[in-house]
Amino acid sequence: MAAEKDQQKDAEAEGLSATTLLPKLIPTGAGREWLERRRATIRPWGSFLDQRLFSRPRNLGELCQRLVRNVEHYQSNYVFVFLGLILYCVVTSPMLLVALAVFFGACYILYQRTLQSKLVLFGREVSPAHQYALAGGVSFPFFWLAGAGSAVFWVLGATLVVIGSHAAFHQIEAVEGEELQMEPV
Repeated sequence: MAAEKDQQKDAEAEGLSATTLLPKLIPTGAGREWLERRRATIRPWGSFLDQRLFSRPRNLGELCQRLVRNVEHYQSNYVFVFLGLILYCVVTSPMLLVALAVFFGACYILYQRTLQSKLVLFGREVSPAHQYALAGGVSFPFFWLAGAGSAVFWVLGATLVVIGSHAAFHQIEAVEGEELQMEPV
């Protein structure tokens, strides 16, 4: 916890803080706190992308060890790689942008409407969960036309390939206090 505070103070001294780098549209709450923790624990991108640290694992045991240790070590970096792939997918698909605009527009209209008065349909009050389900139902044809299903699977596949490749081929950094392991010859 103290290390996170020191990192945040160092970043603020440079004029960058986790709170200034996060979009103002993300509301305060659990999601924003989680994203701030990910941002605070991110490893330096220089060591993450250093090409000298990439090599082929010698055997299956080393491969498995690299995968586990690198995923633990670079977890926050991998989250931002995943978010970058999502952003790339959305920006390069104009129909997906339209579908997202329709969905968030419908959610915003429903939110504004519930602030004024409760929504009543056929004599029954409609709960917020049902209202957002209605917004999803209205947006579903747009997502279908935009190919959102294939976009989701593209992002998942690209994430697995990029992160899996990095974790498998990036050498494990030495950790202080770690015991030496002897390999059979």
